[in-house]
Amino acid sequence: MTDLTARGARLTGLVRDTPGVVLAREAYNAELDPRVAAGTAPCWKLERMQHFSEPDVPSWAAARAGDWAGSLALVEEMRPGLAAISGSLSRLRRVRIVECPASPYLQWEMQVFRARTHAGERIRVLDAGALAGVEAEGRLPELLIVGPEVMYEILYDSAGGHTGGRRIESPDVIEACTAELAALYDVGEDFQCYYDRVIAPLPPPPTV
Repeated sequence: MTDLTARGARLTGLVRDTPGVVLAREAYNAELDPRVAAGTAPCWKLERMQHFSEPDVPSWAAARAGDWAGSLALVEEMRPGLAAISGSLSRLRRVRIVECPASPYLQWEMQVFRARTHAGERIRVLDAGALAGVEAEGRLPELLIVGPEVMYEILYDSAGGHTGGRRIESPDVIEACTAELAALYDVGEDFQCYYDRVIAPLPPPPTV
């Protein structure tokens, strides 16, 4: 397995040790959307947790209730909306850390990612087993870098529910985190290859 210690190893410490402004969920969403829409630079997203709670997403709610077919149909209904924001999605580079075996949530999320990649988002996948050296200082943060001027540590409660974000505006830290995240992205597996190899053969999960 690839040793990633030289890539991404500073992320946890950089984010943890840099002061930021904590925003509640509503304030975070209100601030983030205009920033993303107005930006032109690539956005970088790091996703590490293996389960999130997304009751506001109809497809997730259907999968949670055990209706896998209905959940997939609702993912298909998301495509026109994703196509409408393809300009923003095409600037997004996501690194998705995955554990094995894939969690039911991850299996659902990958269905959404198929729609998002078709609309232009770029996603690479990394096996968590390769991160032992990288995560020596703690698990990698959930992170969104909007551009060279601002990034957010995305915050969740113990059940995986989104609670807001912590805004960081140190240019030097953002530049260093961008470089670290880009290095992880460069060694990640192409999303579609991962999906075909790991996710496509799985039977429907009973719930997420």
